[in-house]
Amino acid sequence: MPGTSAVESLTIFFPCYNDAGTIGSLVAGAHVVGTRSGRDFEILVIDDGSTDNSREILDSLKERYPELRTVYHEANRGYGGALRSGFENARKELVFYTDGDGQYDVLELARLLPVMQEGVDVVNGYKIDRSDPWHRIVIGKVYLVLMRVLFRFRVRDVDCDFRLIRRRALETLTLKHSTGVICLELVRKLELAGYRFVDYPVHHYHRTHGRSQFFNFRRLLATGVNIFRLWWQLHVRRDTPRGVAYAERPAGRPEPPSP
Repeated sequence: MPGTSAVESLTIFFPCYNDAGTIGSLVAGAHVVGTRSGRDFEILVIDDGSTDNSREILDSLKERYPELRTVYHEANRGYGGALRSGFENARKELVFYTDGDGQYDVLELARLLPVMQEGVDVVNGYKIDRSDPWHRIVIGKVYLVLMRVLFRFRVRDVDCDFRLIRRRALETLTLKHSTGVICLELVRKLELAGYRFVDYPVHHYHRTHGRSQFFNFRRLLATGVNIFRLWWQLHVRRDTPRGVAYAERPAGRPEPPSP
């Protein structure tokens, strides 16, 4: 794999759905990280058909932050649809994304960037402590165990949407899901394609605005069906990611650079 440059360009990307209360601070934080990194960077927000004033806030932010680009979906396409749109619209060599609800601190991206060394393709965050109600913590732990058994994930926390990925790796994948199951699809297809992951600890915070769109019976049932379909696709039919062969590489920290 070719060597990497300390000045690889960077897309900082947020999917946004009714996140008017948090998206402004995330864009501001992203601008701080991008500026301090000394990189060519852009901030990309995909507004997925928000019905609050997220769009108006984003339009006003463009006057302050020329690096900000926005894509507006006229109708909601789902979390997976927003992620796919973001990956398709990212222009830089490295693509970072986290959610627009502010439960992760985008300033911690500055700690992930140095980890993206030669031979590393994905820096995958994992939650140090999950700051959610107790029932969501329990459901989350059970979910992670089940997903690890079903899909044989090597990453520590597939449910942590705080990821830094090489765009060239993303370009080898065909992502299909429009729901939150896309996170399973993204990570497992990257693993099966042989890309090298490094796990890195990040903080997780209480949601201060809005509410989760996921935790209701109807969505949970639909998610179960979609998980089964993805498992069947990847581990029974063994649909290979486009243009690459199946391989397995362990997650872990990169080896220190040679002196």
